[in-house]
Amino acid sequence: MFANRILPLAFTFLLCACGSMDRLANIGNPPALSPMDNLAETSRTSPVTLPMPAGADKGGLAANSLWQPTRKSFFKDQRASRVGDILTVSIEINDQASLSNTSTRSRDNSESAELPKLLGLEGKLESFLPNSVDPTNLIDMASTSGSAGAGSISRNEKIALKLAAIITNVLPNGNFIISGRQEVRVNFEVRELVITGIIRPEDIASDNTIPYSQVAEARIGYGGRGQITDVQQPRYGQQVYDVIMPF
Repeated sequence: MFANRILPLAFTFLLCACGSMDRLANIGNPPALSPMDNLAETSRTSPVTLPMPAGADKGGLAANSLWQPTRKSFFKDQRASRVGDILTVSIEINDQASLSNTSTRSRDNSESAELPKLLGLEGKLESFLPNSVDPTNLIDMASTSGSAGAGSISRNEKIALKLAAIITNVLPNGNFIISGRQEVRVNFEVRELVITGIIRPEDIASDNTIPYSQVAEARIGYGGRGQITDVQQPRYGQQVYDVIMPF
């Protein structure tokens, strides 16, 4: 009897613990941004820390010529176009979302069965269950179930900032992989801004800027670390207690 009560509780605790290990391992750490899918396979190149543009080949440059073989046009385009070039990403997020869901379900079931005659054997039931069997009303079952649920979500986010990013790779189809990171420290608090993604060359404006809405596979992180952020976080013991407590 004791084992029958303990085993279900232990099984439930193990199920909760399986999903809690990741939370325990990430206590004190900010949420990680997911990497871009199959980035290494798509670019077919290894990641670079700080890419630099290749040097210009001056073999075909004449002494009295204004034309350079590396130029795509006579008047040079100032927009980023090569690995190592810098462009500005404008991030202006002003999202609002409001969701509301309501569900209601009900069900009524009833079943009945009778066996008034069965080759004359219906009378034998009285010998097995005296004064308890009514052949005309052998089975009578009824059940009623119902459920109701309601939920709502309200969200309002607004971010407006700009960040310089570097072209780290050029994909076979001509699109650019960009990556940018910015840190600003004020006293004992560091503000961090990170962005990575894929852009098209034709989406870069003439002033060498691109809106974040034109960045595919965008990963944008805006946060901070330091004494103020540490005070705003619950203590490690409180986070551990919140993870492992099943009730």
